[in-house]
Amino acid sequence: MRLERSQLIIGVVVVVVLGLAAWMFWPATPAPRTTAQTRARAGRPPVKAETLGPADAVRLDTLKASREDPGEAGRNPFRFQAKAAPPPPKVVATPVVSEPSGPALPPAKTGPPPPAPIGLKFVGLLERANGVKWAVLSDGKVVLYGKDGDIIDGKYLIVKIGTESIEMTYLDGRGRQVIRLTGQ
Repeated sequence: MRLERSQLIIGVVVVVVLGLAAWMFWPATPAPRTTAQTRARAGRPPVKAETLGPADAVRLDTLKASREDPGEAGRNPFRFQAKAAPPPPKVVATPVVSEPSGPALPPAKTGPPPPAPIGLKFVGLLERANGVKWAVLSDGKVVLYGKDGDIIDGKYLIVKIGTESIEMTYLDGRGRQVIRLTGQ
């Protein structure tokens, strides 16, 4: 019960402090000015509202006054617009005679496409006590192990295992590829 009473007191104090802060920092709205105050600011003598009629307060006579015509040298709404560029000169097309540019290029070699890259990553290197190096390879799902001359995954042959790379080919000897230890 004691804990609830102290929480209630702290809550009331916080609400009172927030209320005082809001009251102090709330922007005050200025009082509306009267016509006499506005006229005094403009340098005109104050006039009582009873002496002015509705048309005098608006000064409709100034709306009926004629204005000067701006004329040619007067107001130009397009004065900031850039001048139009002159039209481009007419170009007369001359016939172009093309000459052969040397011997014809040899035809591109056609043949079977190269084999797909080997999809294994060289993950690590193990060295046994007898000095034989084993490569740790991965296809993203399965971890595979092999040493020089081993067949991996039934498709690839390990040609040479280095310290930072491995050299592999397909079983038929085509598509020799060096895979770095970073896996690329």
